[in-house]
Amino acid sequence: MRVQLSSGVSVAGLEVDIDFDGVRVRALEGETISAALHAQGIQTFRRTRQSSPRGLYCGMGACFDCLVTVDGRVGVRACLEKVQAGQVIRSAMPQGT
Repeated sequence: MRVQLSSGVSVAGLEVDIDFDGVRVRALEGETISAALHAQGIQTFRRTRQSSPRGLYCGMGACFDCLVTVDGRVGVRACLEKVQAGQVIRSAMPQGT
């Protein structure tokens, strides 16, 4: 969980590295991919065929705006999938899909 207070509350969780579109992102073990990306200022997780940006919307798996490809698995909801060290996350669908 990420907490940003000036009262000296510390962040809980071990830091791990994930890869988002070729960029190393620091994440906290146990948080969702969407939380990790959002914490790094990444708001666009993918684009539609019409190039409209999509990212975190409902945050509970009811919509499909945060779909990403995780370690080759297409159509993963970033708001439901927890980060794991070394994950490779792509915003674009793999070729041929």
